[in-house]
Amino acid sequence: MLQNIKIEGFKSIKTLDLKLSPINLLIGSNGVGKSNFISFFKLVNNIYEQRLQQYSLKSGVDNLLHYGRKNTAEIKGYLDFGNNAYEFLLFPSDDGTLFIGTEDSILPGNTIYQKSYSSDFIKESTIKNSATIRNKYLREHLVSYKIYHFHDTSSSAPLRSFADISNNRILKEEGENLPAFLYYLQEKHPKHFKMIEMVVKSVFPFFDRFDLAPFFLDENKIELEWYEKEHPEHPFYARHFSDGTLRFIALTTLFLQPNLPKTIIIDEPELGLHPFAISKLAGMIKKASVHSQIIIATQSVNLVNEFSADDIIVANRENNQTVFKRQSEESLKNWLEEYSIGELWEKNVIGGRL
Repeated sequence: MLQNIKIEGFKSIKTLDLKLSPINLLIGSNGVGKSNFISFFKLVNNIYEQRLQQYSLKSGVDNLLHYGRKNTAEIKGYLDFGNNAYEFLLFPSDDGTLFIGTEDSILPGNTIYQKSYSSDFIKESTIKNSATIRNKYLREHLVSYKIYHFHDTSSSAPLRSFADISNNRILKEEGENLPAFLYYLQEKHPKHFKMIEMVVKSVFPFFDRFDLAPFFLDENKIELEWYEKEHPEHPFYARHFSDGTLRFIALTTLFLQPNLPKTIIIDEPELGLHPFAISKLAGMIKKASVHSQIIIATQSVNLVNEFSADDIIVANRENNQTVFKRQSEESLKNWLEEYSIGELWEKNVIGGRL
């Protein structure tokens, strides 16, 4: 589990040194920089996947560096996992991409600030192809740094489309392979599949069951077929689900799958969910946090109220940068005797509102 993270020079984050826990809920006002913290993990994943050149060119170097190249010369990252650590230093190149000045897996104690950096021009990461035990441990975490967002539920959204039945190894970040992944669970992990159906039923009483099978005329394709309780003879499909129902099904599948990712990162999972569904979501997050580290950016007071103050990180803007502060049950003890943590957020007692 990631225990501590240090960032320098990335987007709105000039400097950051933050301890992380099994559950980390980022709250703050719009535009304060919560999503920039989340997107740092996307940067790390693209470094690991050897896509730094493509990612930095598409994103724009001046958008990645804190106030651009005129103000920031490099991006530093240091991720401490307790028994191992990963660090890197990125520089902008003349062709509008980032290159790696240094990348290392190191033992704790050799912090980023005590290292002497190489000036070698490294276009892509070497961690993925390394055979060392330490790098194998890192890979299990870095590969999981995907940002899940099931926001697009439009009529043409991938979440509502049919999928290739073989695209079932992991649930994709936008849920485009949801029917294929659920079919895999139905066939190989029926207990987990039934648990997903039961949770969906508990929130949406009209839902009866999924009926997943490959297309008759194309066995390589599958779509999300299901039945209502009141119409057991008439099949429905993903296009018939409301936006909130479809998002909740994707979230339930993510959190109740048998082999959870080492890290689950989600941006605003509460979008379009009923308060009761948010409560169910919170229960699944807590259960999953036994095996996975959870990092979530949220605007939902209802979701925040389901957790301890120790799980909350407040983002604010100070001196043209985003700063993050973890809250504490102990320090807020007197306040929490009368108010919930969500109410303290609404009242701006803990910041994150202005």
